[in-house]
Amino acid sequence: MHISDGVLPTQVAVGCYVLGAVVVAWSTYRTRGDDLPKVALATASFFVASLVHVPLGPTSVHLLIPGIVGVLLGPSAFLAIAVGLTLQSMLFQFGGLTALGANALMMGIPALVCGRLFQALRGSSRQRAVAAGALVGALGVALAALILGLLLYSGGEDFLGVAQLALAAHLPVMVIEAAVTAFMVGFLSRVKPELLELPLGSGRQDALGVKA
Repeated sequence: MHISDGVLPTQVAVGCYVLGAVVVAWSTYRTRGDDLPKVALATASFFVASLVHVPLGPTSVHLLIPGIVGVLLGPSAFLAIAVGLTLQSMLFQFGGLTALGANALMMGIPALVCGRLFQALRGSSRQRAVAAGALVGALGVALAALILGLLLYSGGEDFLGVAQLALAAHLPVMVIEAAVTAFMVGFLSRVKPELLELPLGSGRQDALGVKA
């Protein structure tokens, strides 16, 4: 689910870059120094998961994992996804540099929403956390596909059919990611529950825990 160069109108691409830069700056500010290893791991997972594409007509589908990234990183999720997309664009030409802002918003905004929703719904039991994980796993794909459809629609009626196909093609991905996210949440709840806990405070902290 990558938008290529030349698909979006210039004003849309520029607007997405500006908005994306603002959210990256906010996400960076909210990232603590001692969270950087977790951010790096989530970035690598996102990078690898979205490299495997399955062609489907004029579009393609692949694992997106915005739900998992949002669950693990919270506000730092947008930074991780932006870095992953930048590397994919520069190393493998997935998406395009002019569409990087749009791609970051398309994947990063759902991750932020999923992270916040998971913390609100997870409760205190493992069963409830697993259910919340399944919900945000599916929701992350649905939101990303919806934003993709809206961005493609902004490119004109020529892309309307592609937008509709992209939405339909990601329905099975929603089911898969719901199962994968639920499994990950259940596993982490048993072996490393602190990875599902997000700091309540805002602002960066260095590796010694001193807030900047």
